[in-house]
Amino acid sequence: MSVTNTSGRRKTAVARIYLKEGSGIITVNGKDHKEYFPTLPLQYIVNQSFEVSELTGQYDVKVNVAGGGVKGQAEAVRLAIAKAIVELDAEKKPALRAKGLMTRDMRMVERKKPGRKKARKKFQFSKR
Repeated sequence: MSVTNTSGRRKTAVARIYLKEGSGIITVNGKDHKEYFPTLPLQYIVNQSFEVSELTGQYDVKVNVAGGGVKGQAEAVRLAIAKAIVELDAEKKPALRAKGLMTRDMRMVERKKPGRKKARKKFQFSKR
């Protein structure tokens, strides 16, 4: 039984996963994924790659995720799982790509510039 190792990123979140055949248990940072991602939309995001490729409950996933917020972490896990599924079965790629699960979302927060209040906002100017 081989283990497939991939990673996924979203904003500043990085997820590394280890996918192997099993009963569908997803462990995130040592906790069950339903405990780590308590809301239903986040749980749906994590399981979306399996549902699209019709492999729900066939693989166990061990996830190490760090950085970013909870939603960014969930989307990083989703990308990593999709990449692992494609590594195992390349015929699943068109279905995953059609749903947008194979694309790395590159958007990040713009850095703060010197002499400004935020990235683009300037200090208030008043002429007295």
